[in-house]
Amino acid sequence: MRRALVWVLERSVSQRLVALARSAAGAGEEGQDALYAAAGRVLGAYRGAAHPALVRAALEAGEDVPVDAEGDFRSMVHLVAAVGLGVQEVGSNALAEAFAAFGMFGLTVEDWAQMLGAAERGEGPPVDWGQLQRHADIVGQVQRAGEEELVRARTVMIGLRGFYGLYVLHGLLLPDTPAQAALRQRIDDLGVFPLLDHVITINPSPRQFAELLVVCLEPFYDNLYETLMEQLAKDQAIFRFPGDETGVVGFSEAWMGALRDLPVSGRDGGAGVGLGERAG
Repeated sequence: MRRALVWVLERSVSQRLVALARSAAGAGEEGQDALYAAAGRVLGAYRGAAHPALVRAALEAGEDVPVDAEGDFRSMVHLVAAVGLGVQEVGSNALAEAFAAFGMFGLTVEDWAQMLGAAERGEGPPVDWGQLQRHADIVGQVQRAGEEELVRARTVMIGLRGFYGLYVLHGLLLPDTPAQAALRQRIDDLGVFPLLDHVITINPSPRQFAELLVVCLEPFYDNLYETLMEQLAKDQAIFRFPGDETGVVGFSEAWMGALRDLPVSGRDGGAGVGLGERAG
């Protein structure tokens, strides 16, 4: 598995970006401009998916599903630049924009800028920017990881994909249960759904699988997985309604019924029709 991961990662866009960033060091303004231009093209304009709760509400009301306007994911280019040019060259304000683009913990650009500025002035906990360099070397992380660490990262990755998938399917009218609601609430309390939305892919390509497995080597994701598994252990009736003897079968029928009867907004502003009617 290690050899396969290394082979894929060495040919990944992420690794090429890191190599480009490091080659820009000492190349002057021309090299910096080339780095920002190349990284910007690779990252592209990010259009964030609407939150599942908003999607569900729109579907149930027969309204158009909301689509987020173009987001500020391009600011992630600052992290790429920091790998090659150094944190001091990029500046804390630019890095604050990059961190805020993840949407983690509900923190804004101003929140991140305040924390990073305080650390820079010695007024807050120091930031170990060396981690940025170490995490950028995704091939090296796989090569240094032990066999048990790689297997564990795969377990974490599969588990987080499942939790993320449940959260997303709530937006597609998956019938709600107390167990599901508790899991979503735990994710919301931790403020990590935007982060999962950035890093998790439900049906990953080989490259995405390899890159996500490297991400899941981090203790943060391991701890997140354990936290959600503890919540799941408290109530495992994900696909069962309380007191319903039909169990998973009844749950599935309820979901299919909700999709079949889904109202669809008409272009003429008239009443919505069910999916079954439209298909017929």
